[in-house]
Amino acid sequence: MGPPGAGKGTQAKLIIAEHNLPHISTGDMFREAIKNQTPLGVIAAKFINDGHLVPDDVTIGLVRERLSQDDCAKGFILDGFPRTIPQAEALDTLTKEIGRPISSVINIDTPREMLFERIGGRRVCKVCGAPYHIVTRKPKVEGVCDKCGGELIQRKDDNEEALATRLDIYIKDTAPILDYYEKKGLLHTLDGTIGADNLMKEIDKILEATK
Repeated sequence: MGPPGAGKGTQAKLIIAEHNLPHISTGDMFREAIKNQTPLGVIAAKFINDGHLVPDDVTIGLVRERLSQDDCAKGFILDGFPRTIPQAEALDTLTKEIGRPISSVINIDTPREMLFERIGGRRVCKVCGAPYHIVTRKPKVEGVCDKCGGELIQRKDDNEEALATRLDIYIKDTAPILDYYEKKGLLHTLDGTIGADNLMKEIDKILEATK
């Protein structure tokens, strides 16, 4: 959990590498659907490009299908879901149905000004999707992907206007989920300013304690 730019994706990738768990990112799934111009992708594109959330019924259906796959049998990392109370309630229902309950909810708390700095500088390869940043992860050649030579672009939902909308939506719709999971005894809130490596150490402690 955490607002856009808090570092959820980075931490998810580190956890995957160490614990060999599948990374379930609704953002990645939607971007793939948009890239392939699937019916779901066309619907999702309008909401994402405007900085709005994709409707719950579309998102929940996608997550249900993904969590039912064999590679999630021993665990999974959810990144970007749930984002609303109805989504959290639906997640409780579907994880009980498939026998794969949520064990920990990790919230990365990061100041708003840092979020704008992080997201405003993000760039992604138009061809292979490799991530970059104009300050913290520069390519060898400006505007060119190190991996495939593709053009680096700023995603439409990474501009300041869209980010402000996403943050406002997060505060209104998503932050209440923290209370929801705190009451269930699953919430762990961590400081998103301590750096990726230190943050990973704190997350490791939580994961080890909940095995």
